[in-house]
Amino acid sequence: MVADLRPDGHTDWRAYEPVRLPPILAASLDAFDEHGYHGTTVRDIARRVGVTVPALYYHYQNKQALLVELLLGSMNAVLGRCRSAVEEAGPDPVERFGALVECIVLYMANRAPMAFLDTETRSLEPDNRARYIAMRDELEALVQTSVRDAVARGDFTTPYPVDAGRAVLTMAQAVANWYRPYGRLTPQEIAGRYVEIALAAVGHRTKD
Repeated sequence: MVADLRPDGHTDWRAYEPVRLPPILAASLDAFDEHGYHGTTVRDIARRVGVTVPALYYHYQNKQALLVELLLGSMNAVLGRCRSAVEEAGPDPVERFGALVECIVLYMANRAPMAFLDTETRSLEPDNRARYIAMRDELEALVQTSVRDAVARGDFTTPYPVDAGRAVLTMAQAVANWYRPYGRLTPQEIAGRYVEIALAAVGHRTKD
């Protein structure tokens, strides 16, 4: 699997190079983005790559296999970066929370087309959907654990830690829906703002 679809495909969780995908996956991503999973045909993907349909099937069993490679690979990549962010942040739950929000927003901005594929979760076959949801649940658990630990220490004052954690995660993931690389803010600037917004949402209490 290519680096952009692996959990260990980064050296610095904040740093991003242009996405590098094999031609078939790159064409599939473009087609799914333009027409949706059900509106895309294998013939269209093959045409974009410049190969025959049988040649495409030599590499991937079917269209579902292409979606699985992209969706699960993308989730693998963001989870790997988030694990690195948590490790770097250390035991302080506020630091972990901030690093996670920053990490997720950076991924959603820098890998927006892949992250946006989350909307096609409904198109996954049952076994594949279960695998993907388990990975998505792990991401939510990282955020929820940091919120719960910070509330227990009195650093966050929200009376609704589970709801607040879920709201923050949803907010961060939604960046993939609207981010455009030609906007006036860089991904890092957006991430910084979202960390501030997220800390306000959980009732962060600064220490004197």
